[in-house]
Amino acid sequence: MLTRRLEPEVMDTIEDARDYDSMDHSTVNRVFVDDLLTFANECGWQARLTDAQRPLNVLDVGTGTALIPIELCRREVACRITAIDLAAEMLKLADINIARAGLTRRIQAEQIDAKKLPYGVAAFDVVISNSIAHHIPEPRAVFTEMLRVLRPSGLLYVRDLLRPQSLAEVDHLVATYAGQENAHSQQLFRDSLHAALSLAEVRELAVDGGITADAVQQTSDRHWTLAWRK
Repeated sequence: MLTRRLEPEVMDTIEDARDYDSMDHSTVNRVFVDDLLTFANECGWQARLTDAQRPLNVLDVGTGTALIPIELCRREVACRITAIDLAAEMLKLADINIARAGLTRRIQAEQIDAKKLPYGVAAFDVVISNSIAHHIPEPRAVFTEMLRVLRPSGLLYVRDLLRPQSLAEVDHLVATYAGQENAHSQQLFRDSLHAALSLAEVRELAVDGGITADAVQQTSDRHWTLAWRK
């Protein structure tokens, strides 16, 4: 197993935000939302997902440029989404993306530190996150905060990169999933793989938070997923 090598916690340059937003995340985002909705249905939430009288209060932690909230709102899901990130440049593009999608009434982007959420206990029905844990040097604080703001019986759905076993595997993943991107985008992906957590590390964090270890599974050649009902 490679040693974890940290990357900057906040991707807050114009180049970082532009190149991240320009990468083709459409398949990854679609699969994330598909899998989230499948999990919700497995939890018996079919009626809850479409109840316009009680729209779900959703928190997206580490939203980047808000592509996943936009994808979720394009489905027949009754929800309002608070989309948070610490990177101002990412959020500038998030606001543009939200406006272009015509979703300013349903998605609110906010500059918030995920380690210190300003929301009350049990404030959200659903907490989601895609690819934030690898940015945080000590991600325990983020897990603790996500659990704190999730209401009883609410859904926690977190996905992130899985740290590869070897440099050869890193090279293979970069070539496979970022081979058509520019050099800067490829380096961003490479750095993220090095900074990612192992399955054992994520399970340890989960168990420390009162989540069963089997709620965390490897779900692709490069991802782990935590799916849990509180």
